[in-house]
Amino acid sequence: MIRLDVTPESAKWGYSGLRVVELAAGESYATSTGDDEVIVVPLSGAVTVTADGQEIELQGRASVFDGPTDVAYIPIKADLSLTSHRGGRFALATARATKRHSVKHVTVDQVRVELRGAGNCSRQVNNFGTPDVLDADRIIACEVLTPGGNWSSYPPHKHDDAGPHESELEEIYYYEGGPGYQRVYGTEDRPVDVLEEVRTGDVVLIPHGWHGPSMAAPGFDLYYLNVMAGPGERLWLIQDDPEYAWIRDTWADQEIDPRLPYRKEAR
Repeated sequence: MIRLDVTPESAKWGYSGLRVVELAAGESYATSTGDDEVIVVPLSGAVTVTADGQEIELQGRASVFDGPTDVAYIPIKADLSLTSHRGGRFALATARATKRHSVKHVTVDQVRVELRGAGNCSRQVNNFGTPDVLDADRIIACEVLTPGGNWSSYPPHKHDDAGPHESELEEIYYYEGGPGYQRVYGTEDRPVDVLEEVRTGDVVLIPHGWHGPSMAAPGFDLYYLNVMAGPGERLWLIQDDPEYAWIRDTWADQEIDPRLPYRKEAR
């Protein structure tokens, strides 16, 4: 069953998309990637991914708070099927693309786990679909886990102007856990004003503007999957809001939250 389906057309932009598929035990899902390259991300459960005559067994995880997962990259113009023997929930992060790359299995030990920030700005970033980890055409994807009471996507930043220090990228935030809150605000030339409570299954679309913080309510951990793509070179370059950029300097004197990292043996 398709729980969520964001396409460039429904989002009224050009590149980024996301589908969340829930499968019962023994159920399968089949689709064609068409003009989209796809990263299959197990949110809960294991899944067999078949594409281009190749079969990849994704071990997955019990939940998004159970450590990083292996993922599968599927190129444009491929028949894709998912089969889960025990059932589960799986994200298909997509980007409208033109170059055809090969099918890839990014194993757990290839995922670059980053502990970012410090103090109550501590969070964990699992980089499985970033340019330094995955060879692809346009898609950039990662997941961020924020312990209850902490702030992520902070300082607020943006990536909507192409240039030497900033990329032009549309972005999707897909959440699990919570409740939490997401802030997005724009500029005088391109206004946007969002402050929304977010929980499992919610999405926030960010075509432009400063975004952050993502706030996890005390007592409730927050997860989000980021899917980004744009018209330019596949780079993830951001600009901090100058009013808050100094926050980064304060982290040097603070410890990383001891609740991090999230991993199976710790939960």
